[in-house]
Amino acid sequence: MNQPSQQRKHNAPPPLPGRPRPAGGLRIGEARGRWTLLATVLGSGMAMLDATVVNIALPALGRDLRVDVAGLQWTVNAYTLTLAAFILLGGSLGDRYGHRRVFVLGAAFFALASLLCAVSPDATLLILARALQGIAGALLTPSSLAIIAATFHPDDRGRAIGAWSGLGGVVAAVGPFLGGYLVESVGWRWIFLINLPIALATVAVALLRVPETSDPAAPSRPDVAGALLGALGLAGVTYALIAAAENGASAGVWVSAAVGVAGLVAFLATERFSRSPMMPLGIFSSRQFSAANAVTFAVYAALGGIFFILVLDLQVVAGFSPLAAGAALLPVTAVMLLGSPRSGALARRIGPRAPMTVGPLVSAGGVLLLLRVGPDASYTTEVLPAMGVFGLGLTITVAPLTAAVLAAVPTHISGLASGVNNAVARTAGLMAVAVLPLATGLSADDYRQQAAFDAAFRVAVLLCAVVLAAGGLLSWALIRNPRAAEAGARADEAVEGAVADGEATPGHGAPEDEERREKPRHRAFCSIDATPLEPHR
Repeated sequence: MNQPSQQRKHNAPPPLPGRPRPAGGLRIGEARGRWTLLATVLGSGMAMLDATVVNIALPALGRDLRVDVAGLQWTVNAYTLTLAAFILLGGSLGDRYGHRRVFVLGAAFFALASLLCAVSPDATLLILARALQGIAGALLTPSSLAIIAATFHPDDRGRAIGAWSGLGGVVAAVGPFLGGYLVESVGWRWIFLINLPIALATVAVALLRVPETSDPAAPSRPDVAGALLGALGLAGVTYALIAAAENGASAGVWVSAAVGVAGLVAFLATERFSRSPMMPLGIFSSRQFSAANAVTFAVYAALGGIFFILVLDLQVVAGFSPLAAGAALLPVTAVMLLGSPRSGALARRIGPRAPMTVGPLVSAGGVLLLLRVGPDASYTTEVLPAMGVFGLGLTITVAPLTAAVLAAVPTHISGLASGVNNAVARTAGLMAVAVLPLATGLSADDYRQQAAFDAAFRVAVLLCAVVLAAGGLLSWALIRNPRAAEAGARADEAVEGAVADGEATPGHGAPEDEERREKPRHRAFCSIDATPLEPHR
């Protein structure tokens, strides 16, 4: 009589990522709580800095290492590619083997990769080191937030995450200034060397003051195969797009594209049939979740493309110094830092559809204002207004977008949902940097030629504006405002059933109504390289 039920239990899939774990007891007012917060801010901030400051150094390192446009693309994309491919695996490894252990490993690995970047004698070694940095960042970033979620007392957890997010916003704002200053004063290699003392402090504080935590429900076998296949697929497609700008539709380009597509198909197959996938495809059974990720791809593709091409244009065409080019990005982070809480509150009142429609359209208007930037452009009259409007549009968009992603899935897999959304955003930026030179005719050493780069910049601006507008139209067509709590609960059950592959695992059959119907609150977070991460519940 009991055999069928025992067999069903034996065949049930592993628990979903993000199941509740025992609450921590740290308080934000206590010394150990403050030390833990410091370690996580230092670690995640270090990874965030390298996602924002390297673009500012591209002209200088390009001249020093004598690289072409493709070399500049790979300097940016090597980091983004491995970070996007491995960030979900990094979170799984922390859950399985210990958040502090993986965090410390990531910080130490990041320091070694940064040192390798700083001493690189040529572009090949620099690109390889940047890829290693991305892997280290994939260990650091999710583990830093998981440490806070697992160690702080529930009464202080929200404040701790808010402090982590706010200080991350400060890092995002200071990063371009710091990068511009270092490039201008002591050279581009110092944007990597500065990571060494930060990493040393991070490791020391983590080992001495941060408690170890893990998730007992984590899969025993992290999805390494899925991560490797995803990285292979993204690498093949990225290489084909970058090489096509130089070589056209050569045999090598077609082979690379085929390998990339095959890798991505194999990745999807692995995630479909794996017992512990890092990205369960069933999560996309939610139409709202899929639509929000489509909008994410459009918005962050335009964002990645603009930030890549703009800092180059300001230095190559407009004649800005690295410091001035870095300062040009400040309005975006400043407006997002100040406006994101209000945008999140508005979205809670009226729903995400209208803000997610209007925001990308406003950002598209700001991007079009960049067409006024040319030789000898003025920061105050031509760059500042464009960046202000662009930042305003992102502020209107990002908080409701994050809320829509989290509200589309059951509360206890919000960490998984935000991780997927973060990876989608980073993949969008990766593809944008790979595509723009091909789409604009930029190749070889055109980034050293003022007239050639100015012409390519104007085409890139128009393309990014069109992509942003498409994101707004997608929101209007596909995003829906939340209905009654009962409808939301039924949608949660459908998503969870799909993710669990139709089996009822312990704790997955009829969750508590209060937990299931809780709508996640957006926390202010103004990282400009990807969407916010949410801790596992």
